[in-house]
Amino acid sequence: MAVASLSSSSSFSAAGAVADEAATAHRRAPSSGEGKAGDAGAAFVLEAKGTWWHAGFHLTTAMVGPAVLSLPYALRGIGWALGLATLSALAAVSFYTYYVMSRVLDHCEAAGRRHIRFRDLAADVLGSGWAFYLMVAVQGAINVGVTIGSILLAGNSLQIMYTSLVPDGPLKLYHFIIAVASVLALLSQMPSFHSLRYINLGSLVLSVGYTILVSASCIRAGLSSNAPAKDYSLSTSRSEKTFDAFLSVSILAAAFGNGILPEIQATLVPPAAGKMVKALVINYSVAFFTFYPLAITGYWAFGKTVQSNAIQSLMPNTGPSLAPRWLLCLTVVLVLFQLLAIALLYAQVVYEVMEKRVADATRGRFSWRNLLPRVAMRTFYVALCAFVAAALPFFGEIVGVIGAVGYIPLDFILPVVMYNMVVSPPRRSVVYVANVAIMVLFTGLGVIRAVASVRKLVLNAGRFKLFNDHVVK
Repeated sequence: MAVASLSSSSSFSAAGAVADEAATAHRRAPSSGEGKAGDAGAAFVLEAKGTWWHAGFHLTTAMVGPAVLSLPYALRGIGWALGLATLSALAAVSFYTYYVMSRVLDHCEAAGRRHIRFRDLAADVLGSGWAFYLMVAVQGAINVGVTIGSILLAGNSLQIMYTSLVPDGPLKLYHFIIAVASVLALLSQMPSFHSLRYINLGSLVLSVGYTILVSASCIRAGLSSNAPAKDYSLSTSRSEKTFDAFLSVSILAAAFGNGILPEIQATLVPPAAGKMVKALVINYSVAFFTFYPLAITGYWAFGKTVQSNAIQSLMPNTGPSLAPRWLLCLTVVLVLFQLLAIALLYAQVVYEVMEKRVADATRGRFSWRNLLPRVAMRTFYVALCAFVAAALPFFGEIVGVIGAVGYIPLDFILPVVMYNMVVSPPRRSVVYVANVAIMVLFTGLGVIRAVASVRKLVLNAGRFKLFNDHVVK
């Protein structure tokens, strides 16, 4: 997701704090990630009270979000057959890599080393060295970046509704970002990951809801007399076709991103063995019923003219809207609410670091000693993220680059590497060879995605302005 200097000095300072905390934990106790009596981060934020269906809600919120609205655009770059085949292959591979990551955590727990953080697992398996610190930095950047991006897009959602009702109104994008940040700061006082379980259940329902609305709207638009001509041909330029394919594959891969599976598994009541598989089934069942309908109906309705966001395709710059205004407004409201849930979810890793550093685990969670610092630090963090979102309304492009170099290593490469190192299947076994193949293939894909994302960032650079009133899309 090139980072502007303002972003580097603010949002990524939180990622740096994660890295510093991880380095300290790595030097202190690399073999045990389970929270001790004095570990307020484990006791307060990552409390292990959840069931497998709660974990399923968390996983679904982490994966199934507004990014699904870009899936028709992904098919535009590689066509029907290759697009759907790639989507299915990535679904299968990502399910497998999350499964083996869970197996690695189960294996460590059975050996007396229960890890509740990605950085603790990395310290145990990878040991000291650049790979450990790179993993910590990447996860921190993803957590901070997703929070900022969610605030920005939620503010933009409010702006879309406002301008549709008051076309020449005086309110600007930053006003809506402040409103979103105010609500998020209040919700951020929910003390633990586990306390978000019903919010994340609501997020699951919201994702299914707007998928139905947008898919139905695309079918209606595709059948209307105002629909664009259905042209599914690819670019005639070889270089353009290549970059379109790279970008499409990268969008599809990012759709299955997570980056916080160990922290989600930490919320399960021990022992966690076998529970995450059930949670993943919930996650991928929802993904199936959201990803495929949106990808198919959106691409069918608009073909090569489909926009990077399916809702934008339904609201063309010229001509009448291709869906009823009330339906589009309802869809935007559902997306807005889910963005709040996503921001809360990814902020938990940062809040856990804050609690571990500042809170006193020997005092009550809601004691004045712990409550006042929690309110102050979480409110400050949300305010900082909101400031970056307002200052950099093109941050979504930066997040795209962060995701390009983040999700693939964390979700596709590290799980199979760790499995081969920890579980140690025979080198000539199908599992070992398949893991190596996944590692090599997705390393190449990660490089390709980074190149495609940076290219898109450069092409849009001319539209980047600080504190602009419009989000760059």
